[in-house]
Amino acid sequence: MGALQPPQGIAATVPFLDLARQHEALKAAVLADLDAVIDANAFTNGPHVAAFEEAFAASCGARECVGVASGLDALRLGLLAAGLEPGEPVAVPAATFAATFEAVAQAGGTPVPVDVRVDDYCLDAAQLPDGIRVVVPVHLYGQLADVRALAGRVVVADACQAHGARRDGVGAADGALAAAFSFYPGKNLGAFGDAGALVTSDGELAARVRALREHGQTAKYHHELEGWTARLDTLQAAVLLRKLPHLDEWNDRRRAAAAVYAEALAGVGDLRLPAAVPGSEPAWHLYVVRTADPDALAAFLRERGIGTGRHYPVPPHLSPAYAHLGHREGAFPVAERLSRECLSLPIFPGITEAELAHVAESVAAYFDG
Repeated sequence: MGALQPPQGIAATVPFLDLARQHEALKAAVLADLDAVIDANAFTNGPHVAAFEEAFAASCGARECVGVASGLDALRLGLLAAGLEPGEPVAVPAATFAATFEAVAQAGGTPVPVDVRVDDYCLDAAQLPDGIRVVVPVHLYGQLADVRALAGRVVVADACQAHGARRDGVGAADGALAAAFSFYPGKNLGAFGDAGALVTSDGELAARVRALREHGQTAKYHHELEGWTARLDTLQAAVLLRKLPHLDEWNDRRRAAAAVYAEALAGVGDLRLPAAVPGSEPAWHLYVVRTADPDALAAFLRERGIGTGRHYPVPPHLSPAYAHLGHREGAFPVAERLSRECLSLPIFPGITEAELAHVAESVAAYFDG
């Protein structure tokens, strides 16, 4: 993508996300894969599941991948398999989607929010409370947290937005006991419904998660653990296996779009643009800017046919679901300011230069007002 040019003849709408552009070239092959699954009647634990697990583990530089039904399942079962004790405190970033808190609570732990860093919006290891054994760093928006700063602790990373991201030459699973991924349709690698996976190089942990995902069975009707129904459907595995070879290309397109925004929006109004910390290659699952009144900017862009998102306007520790944890407004100032000021601009594989130009020109017009 070259320098931005004024948009000419652009369609009125720039969607926040358009999966159709990604799927158009793959549709026929995916439908053939689904036909094969239907003909084989291999809807659970079919061959596509094992094939995808092997391929995704290799793409992450890990020895094991366990496919599950969602990113939440991956994180919850990963914590259980890691030996989380009932009621044990688990450090989580205050800036995250509620599923990070949910996974800790549903695994029997207690979420302990920690404020985030101002540069990458990931958990600030310098603020970890004393005595915390287990940490769930979140690779927020596709920017990898510095997991090296958590050495000596049990780290189960929430990598649900970080497919293909790298930091200092390594991926989302490096330095962690395990990393949980979501394949919700809008993710960088998305299924045609809910799906997830846990990636690890610990064979024993992977074996426990395989049992936990299927009623605690180590063999049919041999229940060594109390488990869940959390299998990765074969249909979803087939979709993911077909899409995985394109992930790097799709991420490169996201990075190119992020570079266009960075150049075009530098110095515009009060915008604070997302930073790629030194040595990092974000996956750019989201391109989140900050401004004093994100709702007003979103309304202005909507009038110009541009879709936006708010991720996440209410931090979990201030939501009613976690009021019992006792945190009040002001407890985590960096995360709370991010939640007030965040606005996600359109970014996805297939977004055109003209669409990016229209977004950038419209953002500038709002501030020129």
